[in-house]
Amino acid sequence: MTPVPAGPFQLKRGADGPPAGLEVLARELDKAPLGAVLSKANRVTERKGTRGTGAFGSMRPRPADWYTFNAADNGAVAWYPQGLTSAADAGVSGNVFVVSWYFNPDNAQGPERGIRLSFMDAAALRYRHVLLVAVRPDGGIAPINIHAGGVAWYGDLLYVADTVKGFRVFDVRHIYEVNGTDEETIGRRKDGLYDAFGYRYVMPQVGSWTVTAAGAVFSFAAVDRTGDPDLLISGEFVSDPARTGRVARWPLEADGTLRADANGVAAAMDAYDLPAQKIQGALSRGRTWYLSQSAGSQRNGTLIVAGDKLVRRQYPIGPEDLTLVGGRVWSVSEFPGRRVIYAVPL
Repeated sequence: MTPVPAGPFQLKRGADGPPAGLEVLARELDKAPLGAVLSKANRVTERKGTRGTGAFGSMRPRPADWYTFNAADNGAVAWYPQGLTSAADAGVSGNVFVVSWYFNPDNAQGPERGIRLSFMDAAALRYRHVLLVAVRPDGGIAPINIHAGGVAWYGDLLYVADTVKGFRVFDVRHIYEVNGTDEETIGRRKDGLYDAFGYRYVMPQVGSWTVTAAGAVFSFAAVDRTGDPDLLISGEFVSDPARTGRVARWPLEADGTLRADANGVAAAMDAYDLPAQKIQGALSRGRTWYLSQSAGSQRNGTLIVAGDKLVRRQYPIGPEDLTLVGGRVWSVSEFPGRRVIYAVPL
């Protein structure tokens, strides 16, 4: 990991305060605590089940632990999992994972449906999707059309990577229960009811951090809690064989926001050149880095450990974002029919 200038990863905080329309949304819909969302989770996961384990390919030994998605989510071609974070990142109790998904309209009929998060209670073996939405000034809601390549949870805040812009910010204290059931539309009806493509819960965007200069890419996200201060991580997926991407880290405040100056500008603490192409996720523990490298939909990926030396370990097919839980590195695999959340030792 070679140090490089961190200047290209400077971020500017969005408008102060909640977005226009959030107060209207809060009046119109009931707020749902995250605990209530998890207690009403309507999908079943299996621990060390067989579904999706084709993702392990030729990997030996297999991952130390894993959780499956149900048949519909494992095989879905309109939705792709990308980001992964956990309650361990957030510093809250519970064995909870959060997965970000993006909608691929090329593989579906109907309108753009944006991005969603799956909140998985691994202890209860249940999970539920929550649709992420933008709020209009009048309280209306709309889908967010981005890749959502990474997600990081810290305190009450969730940072979702927005590829060329920076981060979009969501808050687990702002989840709302939708009162309409139309599965084909989204927004507020004339009668005051809200629809959200059939999702029971929506989470509105509450903030943003936008890169101040062109050039930096935000392909994944993670949290490093091994030092002081805690850090938010993001970096670049690059497939060009002639170059590699970069990764950067920002200090976090206790309330989960990025440490910024009086002008609302957050400067990255450091940045590094990545040692390989096609990096899909990165996390650090001090000076040691763990990097997930993909190799397409048919070949096993690689877990690169970059410390005093560079070590390459066999990894499942289609590895994505990374999180650290219980002394293990966890990731999620993205391809239809081969989707699991899995762990390997450090």
